Amino acid sequence: MLIKKSISDQLSTLKQLPTLPHILLQLIRTCNQDNIKISEIAKVIEKDPSLISKIIKLANSAYFSPSRKIVTAEDAVGFLGTNAIKSMAICSSVYEVFHKTSTNAVFNMKLFWWHSLKCAIIAKLIAKATKFNGGDEAFLSGVLHDIGKLVMWVNFPRQYADLLKVHASQPDLVLAGESQMGATHAEVGAWLLDKWNFQSFIADSVLYHHYPLNRILHALPLVKMIYVANALSTVSNDGLADGFEAAQVVFGFTQTQVESLLSEADGELKSVSESLGIEIEPQVSKETITTESDRDRRKDLAQEVRDRSLLLGTIQNLLGAADEQAILRESYHGIQTLFDVNSVLLLVYNSESQALCGIALPEDTQFAMISDLFVPAQLEHSLLIQCLRKGKILDSFSRTSDPMPAILDEQIIRFLGREGILCLPMIAYRETVGVMVLGMDSVEYSHLSAQLKLLKMFVDQAALALHVHQLKRSQVSQLQAERLGASSSMARRIIHEVNNPLSIIKNYLKILGMKLSTHNLAQDELKIINEEIDRVALILRKLNSFSDDRVREAEAVDVNELLSDLLKITNESLLDHFNVKLHFDLEPNLPAIMADRNSLKQIFINLIKNAFEAMTEGGNLRVQTRHIAGGLGDEPLLGGPDYPGYVEIIISDDGPGISEEIKAKLFEPFATTKKDNHSGLGLSIVHNLVKTLKGTISCESALGKGTTFKIRLPIGTGSEP
Repeated sequence: MLIKKSISDQLSTLKQLPTLPHILLQLIRTCNQDNIKISEIAKVIEKDPSLISKIIKLANSAYFSPSRKIVTAEDAVGFLGTNAIKSMAICSSVYEVFHKTSTNAVFNMKLFWWHSLKCAIIAKLIAKATKFNGGDEAFLSGVLHDIGKLVMWVNFPRQYADLLKVHASQPDLVLAGESQMGATHAEVGAWLLDKWNFQSFIADSVLYHHYPLNRILHALPLVKMIYVANALSTVSNDGLADGFEAAQVVFGFTQTQVESLLSEADGELKSVSESLGIEIEPQVSKETITTESDRDRRKDLAQEVRDRSLLLGTIQNLLGAADEQAILRESYHGIQTLFDVNSVLLLVYNSESQALCGIALPEDTQFAMISDLFVPAQLEHSLLIQCLRKGKILDSFSRTSDPMPAILDEQIIRFLGREGILCLPMIAYRETVGVMVLGMDSVEYSHLSAQLKLLKMFVDQAALALHVHQLKRSQVSQLQAERLGASSSMARRIIHEVNNPLSIIKNYLKILGMKLSTHNLAQDELKIINEEIDRVALILRKLNSFSDDRVREAEAVDVNELLSDLLKITNESLLDHFNVKLHFDLEPNLPAIMADRNSLKQIFINLIKNAFEAMTEGGNLRVQTRHIAGGLGDEPLLGGPDYPGYVEIIISDDGPGISEEIKAKLFEPFATTKKDNHSGLGLSIVHNLVKTLKGTISCESALGKGTTFKIRLPIGTGSEP
């Protein structure tokens, strides 16, 4: 039996795959043994009180009409025979396995068992009429011939319900729809019976019961019986015409013989179902349909209420998140809990760089790779950018206009390790926040497609939480800028007002020193005063650099050359005081950037000096450069001549690291990890200079794990006018 690999893989991992009770499997094995004693079979049955009760009740039923009352398992086996015992036990157990399966007007379980039992009884009567010795096998095959429908209903309820709603009265179209899902119910049923180690001919009868009539003519008897029995127990638009034709062509039965057989089957059907404890329903009245439909709607409504309640709880956690990492953590948790999707990627839109930038949790094993994910808005063929621009949910499974996905999309699919991706736009108050990417297989996508409305609601709330966080951060930045502006203005006034008296004081001190003898004790005090004045001058110079907001001229700068020159200088001035080893990894042929050289010097000197000062007991300082053209990890994706990309400078040390408290406000003025009354302006100045150069700066650090600063500067653009 061949089943498409996709459905085979799905079936192998189904959560609702039915399993037969262990005692029943033991009973089947025992009954299949040659020359097995009745007492041995009875011992197996006696291990399960429920099974004993069912079999004794069955043996005493009106259907079998015993001449004396059966009271023991051994008597029941002797009276019914091993094959009948096995068939009836399997039939009853399969019913119990699926008994609690929820149904509705589309798939009525009572009607299903009515059809299955009628097929089983007709098959057994055909076996008797054709003098086939395997009447009990024919009965069992008839009971199980549609079991694949149950498996598909339990595991793919929405897909299968949609299929049955449209084509319930057209079996051929139902089969075609099942094939589109990956396998027909006949193939699934045969696969399950193989898995249960049923005799191959029984599985064959299940597999072939919808094959063309001309192919059935040359099959073995059991396959023919189930084919005809199924046709005679199925009422189509043409009544039983197909069944009469099949019975005549396959077995040569006349219409009178078939009508007699059907009459006998109808007479036995109720008795057999009652004996087996199976509830059946020959047809569904209009009143029942309405009731079932109402029940189905109530169930859907209850499910929606449960989903929304769970969503509300998750959203409350989301909106209560204190920072970006907390929002990200709650977003991941919500997607996994509500929608059972584990491959999630979140990219936020950076309006300054006009690109989607990956964000990840520090504990993520692929944190560095996700953080390096950079998707420029110019990559119009990317599904992510199309989702961002159109503000619509897009996926890689149903793209028809452009069957060839962008290389970047393929990279992300491989990175997530799934068959495809679902991209959801993150929009809040008509502002673009980013894109959430879910990695999934086609089966997961088909399940999730019915929940897109709920999924969109959740993603909208995640976008809102991120947007609120960004607004808060923007307001803080604005307050910082105003504070910096006020400080800059005050600093310029202080510098102007203080420099003159300082110069006068230094001159008078020099004159005073000249008037005193060289050995006068006051000379030492004058020296101390001079040193303190020099320290005041140093503070003024720092204020001067902090308040310097002049428009700077951009020029082509070779970043590698500039770093090499600066590191030569710092080698001479800093290595004497710090036991630090320098490591370089400068990418050859790095493109030049248009920037102000002095601003770059100030940025690099600040960061390098900070790294040295952090490693008081020695360590390693690593400086790395590389060209980024909008790629993922180690697989760059070129953006074309109109988008040359970015130069990234990474400066890292293995010092003591930075606490989360300080890191949260690292680039704010007056925030510092240093002691001895440091001003805490250095990193604020660095941040402002990088921003002026239209770049970005980020910090990765943890206590005891060192610190890494990443600066990205655009190629081919200068500073802000």
